[in-house]
Amino acid sequence: MTDQAKKKDQTNTSRRNFIKNSSLLVAGGAVAGNLSFARSAHAFGSDEIRIGLIGCGGRGTGAASQAMNTEGPTRLVAMGDAFNDRLQQSLRGLKGQHADKVDVPADRQFVGFDAYKHVLSSDADLIILATPPGFRPLHFEAAVNAGKHVFMEKPVAVDAAGVRRVLKSTAEAKKKNLAVAVGLQRRHERRYMETIKRLQDGAIGDIILTRAYWNGGGVWVRPRRENQSEMEYQMRNWYYFNWLCGDHIVEQHIHNLDVINWLMGGYPVSAQGQGGRQVRNGKEHGQIFDHHVVEFTYADGSKMFSQCRHIPDTWNAVSEHAHGSKGTVNIGGATISDNSGNVVWSYGRGGGGGHQQEHHDLFAEIRKGEIPNEGEYGALSSMTSILGRMVTYSGKPIEWDKALNSEIVIAPVDDLTTFDDVPPVVPDENMNYPIPMPGTTKTV
Repeated sequence: MTDQAKKKDQTNTSRRNFIKNSSLLVAGGAVAGNLSFARSAHAFGSDEIRIGLIGCGGRGTGAASQAMNTEGPTRLVAMGDAFNDRLQQSLRGLKGQHADKVDVPADRQFVGFDAYKHVLSSDADLIILATPPGFRPLHFEAAVNAGKHVFMEKPVAVDAAGVRRVLKSTAEAKKKNLAVAVGLQRRHERRYMETIKRLQDGAIGDIILTRAYWNGGGVWVRPRRENQSEMEYQMRNWYYFNWLCGDHIVEQHIHNLDVINWLMGGYPVSAQGQGGRQVRNGKEHGQIFDHHVVEFTYADGSKMFSQCRHIPDTWNAVSEHAHGSKGTVNIGGATISDNSGNVVWSYGRGGGGGHQQEHHDLFAEIRKGEIPNEGEYGALSSMTSILGRMVTYSGKPIEWDKALNSEIVIAPVDDLTTFDDVPPVVPDENMNYPIPMPGTTKTV
């Protein structure tokens, strides 16, 4: 099969899946906002939805491609990134996948810390926010102020001040009837949706205990290059600096924590935990821990036990589980068992593909005049992850309200303008970065 034929087949498959899953939405009313096919109001002046991309790394590029895979005419009209090489690489990739939908000439390619402002000044209808998450509250606020619909990647903040800022912008988006979607894609996977619904309907009785895991070998490292400023180095190696990433419990494990919040219909009231740097402790690993273990407590007294680890050659697990009075469930596996271990229900194959499905759902709702808004649970599940980091860094129990109202700001990004600026954290004379120390580090 030729490349062109493969692309056509993939597009047709994507559209068939979209139509199938849209039918499921109508039948089950599954997605929040209750997609109404009786409504014909269109959110834009024409059928085409114009897209602007802020943050042209791997996830931003993927999100833009998935947005253009949706049913109906779309066009990418503006792109922005701190780095020109990232933007150009993304642009080449997107043109290769969607040549007829990418219309981003040189005068709509924006580079630098202020690139987001120029993308927001374009005629894009919907903005994809996919920079390192430390910038998300600033960019989201600016997008809402500019009157743009938003898809933003998770997490939506790396500190409590950022969460509060996102919640404020979310409320403003509702006032302006702006759609807000957050990249917690499990909430759009049909296997997760059906499993959570069954659990909330009492399939395993009262929920007593939940477990959440993201244990793996770790992610990329981008070594320091000659003649880089400290700001450029940290921006390129962003995963290892809390002001940019929030630590992997925030940037990655949020997916699993969000599933448990979804199941519980709320957020923890307190947490306690521990963590550290066992093997990933070089200068290139910045500040973050390589393992976190947290016990979260919900309002009903039930516990969630959470683990996330970036250590090679250890037990890998990316999953969520619940234990109830009448049985247990592997949530991601979409399998329910009784107390004797017998499987009593299974979703079976399929029902995944959340990265694509979340865009199918978002664009379908917008085209019907619906205004989905996922900003609140996106912010509060980000806060759950931040609470987890707070307790592992401090080594002390912390209540939700105290964490959410913390005045400690780790991502003061509003005034950053160039790569010559001093980042919020700098190394000592030996090029070592300050590492959180349980027992002494203050987090609230």
